[in-house]
Amino acid sequence: MIGKLKGVVDSYGEDFVILDVQGVGYVVHCSARTLQRLPGIGEAADLAIETHVREDMIRLYGFRSDAEREWFRLLQTVQGVGSKVALGLLSVLEPSALASAIALGDRTAVARAPGVGPRLAARLVAELKDKAPAYAPIDPAVIALSGAVEDRTAPQPVTDAISALVNLGYAPVQASAAIATVLKGAGEGAEAKTLIRLGLRELAR
Repeated sequence: MIGKLKGVVDSYGEDFVILDVQGVGYVVHCSARTLQRLPGIGEAADLAIETHVREDMIRLYGFRSDAEREWFRLLQTVQGVGSKVALGLLSVLEPSALASAIALGDRTAVARAPGVGPRLAARLVAELKDKAPAYAPIDPAVIALSGAVEDRTAPQPVTDAISALVNLGYAPVQASAAIATVLKGAGEGAEAKTLIRLGLRELAR
């Protein structure tokens, strides 16, 4: 099994790069985001590799980081997600953003990837939500609050405040993060109008 390749970029295809490693050209399939970040032809590059072996072929998938490769593997544990859809997701969202979207239940962000409809996005969020926080660079309090809002167990003033911020044009993730931050100072007994005012102040920073 090949776990890493280090060589010189020989050429690019639509969804792959040919990496010349001591005279052997390896065809390595990558996400669009990874391909965009690789150097020019003739320059040195190294990629973490995931090797898929089937009866009729051997295919290599390349990643700029171990985190991207880990998400490639993780995504394919969900029914309906193959290598093509996994690469599509990683083309639209970098690993930390994908982790945050899943941890916060942001199905809309997940559904932006090609081949991912609302139903598959919902399944991805449901099945990976417990694993995503370990990879997400966000406050656990924000994740907990988003989960409470989703499950309708959050206090009504909190739900109303987040809804008001979303209606003002802020993304659900931004609104949840702002309210989770101000809740620490305002307390869970704060009224919705207080949370909205403090939330707007937090978002304006």
